[in-house]
Order: sequence, then C-alpha cells, then structure tokens
Amino acid sequence: MQRGEIVELILTRLDSDERAIKHQWLHPTGTKTRHFYIDDLLPIDIVEAAYSAFPRDGNGFFSRETFREKKKTSAHLGEYAPILGDLTYALQDQKIVSKISEIVGFRGIEPDPALYAGGLSMMFKGDFLNPHIDNSHDALRDRYRRLNLLLYMSPNWKLENGGNFELWDESRSAPMTIVSKKNRLLVMETNKTSWHSVSRVVIDEPRCCVSNYYFSKISPDETEYFHVTSFDGRPDEPIKKIVGVVDNALRNFVSKTLKIGRGKTNMNSPE
Repeated sequence: MQRGEIVELILTRLDSDERAIKHQWLHPTGTKTRHFYIDDLLPIDIVEAAYSAFPRDGNGFFSRETFREKKKTSAHLGEYAPILGDLTYALQDQKIVSKISEIVGFRGIEPDPALYAGGLSMMFKGDFLNPHIDNSHDALRDRYRRLNLLLYMSPNWKLENGGNFELWDESRSAPMTIVSKKNRLLVMETNKTSWHSVSRVVIDEPRCCVSNYYFSKISPDETEYFHVTSFDGRPDEPIKKIVGVVDNALRNFVSKTLKIGRGKTNMNSPE
C-alpha cells in the first residue's frame, strides 16, 4: 500500500470518529493533559507488516539508558522496510496535520520532517520512561512542541505487559494508564504541565511504536518560554525525585547558556 492510501485511510477515521475524538479531547480524566486515541486505525495487514519491519533485537537503534529512561530509538527510516517510513510520514501529511489541528482547535500547527525526537522506538523487558515533560521546542528552537502522536505496533499488548503509556495528575501522585495496544493511535498535547511516562516492560516481547511531533510558532500559553526535557521520579522513587530536580536545573542552565542540547547538533537524534 502506498503512503497516499495510508493518508486517506487515516483521514477517513478522523472524519468518522470526529465527534468522539473531540469528546475525549475536551474531557480528560485522571489528568488535565488533553488527549485522544483511536483504536484499529489501519487495516491489520499494514500494522503487521510494520511490526515485522522492526528489528527484533533493536539492532541499529540508539540505546538510551540513564536513571531517567531505558529504551531504543531510531530516526534513520531509510535503513528499514519502506512501510515504516510510509507510516511515519503519512502522519506528517498536511491533510492529516490540518485535520487533527482542526479537531483539537490548535492554530499554526506544522509537522517535523526532520523527526527531531520522533521516528521509531522499541522497549524491551526492563525498559521504562520516567515521568517527564518534553523539551519545549524543536531542534532549532524556533517552534514550540505542541502535539505528540504515538502509533503502537506490538501484537497482543495487554495492561499486565507493562510498557504502557501514562498521563499524570497535577501532583504526579497517580497516573492514568493507556495500554499500548496494537493499532492504537494516541495523540496528546505537550506543554509545561503535560507529565507523561511509560511503565516498565515486564515481558520478553518488544514494544514497538512510531512517533511524531507537531510544532508551531505559537506557544501553548502564547508566552515565550524554554525548557529541556525534564524528568521526575515516580511516587515510590524519592531519590530519583531529588536527583531529578538537580539534574533538570543543571541541564536547563547548560542548554540555555550554551544553546546546546539533545538534537541541537543532530536533528535526527530522537529524544
């Protein structure tokens, strides 16, 4: 199937589900972060082909392993079967960008062909992503990050597998969990308070995801601000909470002062 056909399939779902999507977006529960998800987005053969195109061991992916996160990512789509590039860039098609922007009521939204912090991700047993807010900008710092789009690929994914997406309440004391279910598209807003995470994977199966970000010249609250990706510990991780405060402050200072940071020198370096 060609990329244009994938675009039309997604547009059809956005059109048919528009009312339900708007309701989800305007009425988040357990979090103030607005979001929506669509299940069974694409014909199953497309999703199965995409999942099969991920290297089972994450070979060639970049490994991130710190107290903040443990996962593998890649934005080098040309190294893998075309279906992965077609899915990724279908979600950057202007017709889809415009439709999603219209549904959520955002102005001036643009895709990011450079895939700053986007692309492919894989998580294996023991991998996780601690609560965090995303870097406020794109690689060149001239646009604000506004929407995060995640399309999950792994078959038979269940709550008990771990590796599920989490959105947090204001106090970051309790997450609202969204299972990383196969063929589910999740869209969330990104701003100063959109704390989110991925629970630790507990099974010996890869959690595979295609991710995109949308940006705009307009900030979420129409004020000027900047921050790096900032992490917190989970409620049962007091040491990580303390370390996170210092770590976030230091990285913010360095990034603002020296104007460097993840993706600044390499626009294909996923966050």
